[in-house]
Amino acid sequence: MHANLPLSQMKITPFHLERKAVIYIRQSSPKQVREHLDSQLTQRTLVERAQSLGWYPERIEVFDGDLGQSATGVQARDDFKALAAEVALGHVGIVFGWQVSRLARNNAEWYQLLDLAALVGTLIGDTDGVYDPRLYNDRLLLGLKGTMSEAELYLMRQRLNAGRLSKVQRGEYVQRLPTGLVRLADNSVTKDPDQQMQHVIALVFSKFEELGSGYGVLRYCKQHDILLPRRHGGGMGPDDVRWCQPSEAAISAILTNPAYAGAFVHGRRTSDPRRQPRGQRTPPMRRRRMDEWQCVIQDAYPAYISWAQYLDNQARLRANAQRYTEQMHQGQGAPREGAALLQGLATCGRCGHRMHVAYRPRSRYLCTSMHRAFAEARCAHLDGPSIEAFVVQAFFDAIAPAQLETLDEVVAQRQRERQRLETYHQQQVSQARFSATLARRRYEHVDPAYRLAAAELERAWEDKLRALRQAEEAAERFAQEPCEPTLTPEIREQLLHLSQHLPNLWASDQLRHDQRKALLRSVIARVIVQRTAPDRIAVKIVWVSGHFSQGIVIPPIVHQRHGTGYDTMVDRTRQLWRAGYTDTQIAETLSQEGFRSARRDRVLPKTVLKIRNQHHWVSRYHQHRLAAKIDGMWTIHGLSRHLGVQREWFYHRVRTGTLREPEVIRKPPYGNYLIRDDAALLARLRTEVKRSRRVGRGAATGAVSPERGVSPAHPVARESRAVRRARTSRTNHTAQDAKSEA
Repeated sequence: MHANLPLSQMKITPFHLERKAVIYIRQSSPKQVREHLDSQLTQRTLVERAQSLGWYPERIEVFDGDLGQSATGVQARDDFKALAAEVALGHVGIVFGWQVSRLARNNAEWYQLLDLAALVGTLIGDTDGVYDPRLYNDRLLLGLKGTMSEAELYLMRQRLNAGRLSKVQRGEYVQRLPTGLVRLADNSVTKDPDQQMQHVIALVFSKFEELGSGYGVLRYCKQHDILLPRRHGGGMGPDDVRWCQPSEAAISAILTNPAYAGAFVHGRRTSDPRRQPRGQRTPPMRRRRMDEWQCVIQDAYPAYISWAQYLDNQARLRANAQRYTEQMHQGQGAPREGAALLQGLATCGRCGHRMHVAYRPRSRYLCTSMHRAFAEARCAHLDGPSIEAFVVQAFFDAIAPAQLETLDEVVAQRQRERQRLETYHQQQVSQARFSATLARRRYEHVDPAYRLAAAELERAWEDKLRALRQAEEAAERFAQEPCEPTLTPEIREQLLHLSQHLPNLWASDQLRHDQRKALLRSVIARVIVQRTAPDRIAVKIVWVSGHFSQGIVIPPIVHQRHGTGYDTMVDRTRQLWRAGYTDTQIAETLSQEGFRSARRDRVLPKTVLKIRNQHHWVSRYHQHRLAAKIDGMWTIHGLSRHLGVQREWFYHRVRTGTLREPEVIRKPPYGNYLIRDDAALLARLRTEVKRSRRVGRGAATGAVSPERGVSPAHPVARESRAVRRARTSRTNHTAQDAKSEA
């Protein structure tokens, strides 16, 4: 029936023709849109293709809003989103693209479109044919085309990067030169022929060497009205140079550019997609460290300074930045969203500097000021939660219901102080405005013919206008400052019953971390901390009233031996062990006496076990069980070694009654089995060992030892593996073997 129809027309049904046909047109960059017009015209011929397949012109829609947008998935394409929405709504019968790469260069968007098209029955068309995503072969071919499109982009990028890096390594890569260097027609680089430009750039470097800071150079240029040059475009004429006011960014650009030291550098910056704003085409750039630069070729350009001087300048700039950071750490700073509650409050008790916060993963308070300033050891590296728990509890104790009025007074006092400052700024603006108005009136009433007086009054008016502007700017800056934290009605209602509700409110999710910090800062000026012992931290809370509270915090430590009173704890453990206490009983007794484990506020049984293992203190039961002989009689452990048979062999005979009293007895208090040291008995046992090996040692060795407390003449229940492992610990074996060898 359809033998004479092309395959593409066989897939097109009246169901598809009832819907509209969409022609998607795209080019990757604005440069292609401007210069490659033939590509647009070629893609628009798909309209004729749609008409030839049966669609009416009024049912054909062209989507060309993504011209100049990349299809790699980095940028948001509005027309592609609109196309996907139309397909999902079932309004599109077929989607035409000149190639798959025009629709998407990444599989995520491509397969999303294919899934939507398969769901609603939309066809996909390109220059090669028409495809139905619901059909296996068509879906396989479309997927392969999408994969090849994405791989093609990767290969093109790889080849371009390889070619660029090859030219970079040879030093032939043409990069943008800073102001003061120009590139000639033969690609050689020379200093700008403008002597004034050379003089100003050299002056910047000489003043930095003299003053030692970029801000000092900026202040010098401002004081002497020195303008900085900036060349625009590739021309070398005077019209291509603009002399601009000096700025911090311009001074920094001159001081940090290695081209002024004669070095060709590639890879000083790299893109950071994580910081890309929404709607921006390319991600922002961030500077790399000097050791991460991809290529550095010295003496490639004529130099204003030497390479050694450039390195010294960078070291000085880094040192200046560190000192600025340290000065900033002297203040509390704004409460942030981090979980460390004492951020901005914690102060080192050794050097007096503000401590900074690290999350690893719990919050920790660090002070490296002495290390940075004098290359000494780090002042402190303290556990955060233990210190914060002490401070928060002190905060709860200080803010009792009787103290709520004091808290209100503190908040009200700060609000009154802000109101006074706000009134001051408003009065300053009013006074400046009145002075400016008065100066204007004086200027307007002067006789214009009296030019000397008019000029003087005009200058006075301008001065008053500048003063008005300065006052308004100061008032605006004050208005932008964050207000003091206030208490919401809900929190205030709960603070009326503070001693009962505040701990629950503090532990709930109703308070954010910054709100908790603001509450602490409302009554606490700073918290001075200093480690006095490996497991002791002295904490001093300085309240806003000038009073202070002190205490000792016991943080978790890594090793138990670093704890205070460890030797006393070991001696006490030995005393209790010799008295016959179990590990659990020893742990409970030590906890009651004030001892604790390394990371707990009480002693754990496993801590006692570790102490015993370190000192090879084996329990008396294991000493009896692992000895070779006791009171002149063989133990099962010793006799099994003597006869070369497993211990289960003896337990089997005890259980079956082959060995019974008086040949075997149980010694109190632990019930260890002891076998009589008799020559005739040993000879009989040797004979039975040989016989059991001939008959089948599997049946003889499959039994387990009977439970303690049961008579040897009666069968006993099978002992569990867990109990047997607990009774035969590796540590006790090792200790007993060492004693036996000794």
